[in-house]
Amino acid sequence: MPIYEYQCDQCGRVEEVLQKITEEPLTKCNHCSGKLNKLVSQSAFHLKGTGWYVTDYAGKTKNQNKDSAASSTPNSADSGDTKPAVTNKTSSED
Repeated sequence: MPIYEYQCDQCGRVEEVLQKITEEPLTKCNHCSGKLNKLVSQSAFHLKGTGWYVTDYAGKTKNQNKDSAASSTPNSADSGDTKPAVTNKTSSED
């Protein structure tokens, strides 16, 4: 059963009431007999366990994996092109 919050127009008192969805809303304050208004409040909703986007897919993207693989490949190719062995061969021919 949900918990509903009501606020009195006269005294400003807020009451929490455990009611069925099918029950009629309260209209009279128990403290001062003023008119009650139903409040809309934020509920606490948590996704626990696996199978939810937050736990399984939120931090993993395909682009991040491709970027890390692509950035490691050119670094190894660049280091092979700038070896000092090429400059040593030209100096030994003189």
